[in-house]
Amino acid sequence: MNLYHCLIELRPEARALVFAQACSHWMEYLQAQGLITGWQLLRRKFGLGSGVHTDFLLEVELPNLATLDTAFSVLAKADDEATRRYDQMHGMIAQADVGLYRPYPDATQRERIALI
Repeated sequence: MNLYHCLIELRPEARALVFAQACSHWMEYLQAQGLITGWQLLRRKFGLGSGVHTDFLLEVELPNLATLDTAFSVLAKADDEATRRYDQMHGMIAQADVGLYRPYPDATQRERIALI
């Protein structure tokens, strides 16, 4: 499993609950298409966080990197429904930073594999 993390700050005019609903609609669409295996949206509690800790954290579960590549390819050719759901969510975001994580140590120990 791989976790795609999105650290999200909303636009000043965006409403948190409206964003959460739009995010849910988008993620449920991706999951129904088989592009992701799971997701969760988290919000910083009591405004507690330093530096890079944004108001929202979106975690998206992917079984492998091939699935992530497939998701990007499929989404590049999005239909009207996908575009509408994405635009509703994305239009409320002021800033998003992303990262890709995996369980560690993992069974394949990729650090041992090198070209040199």
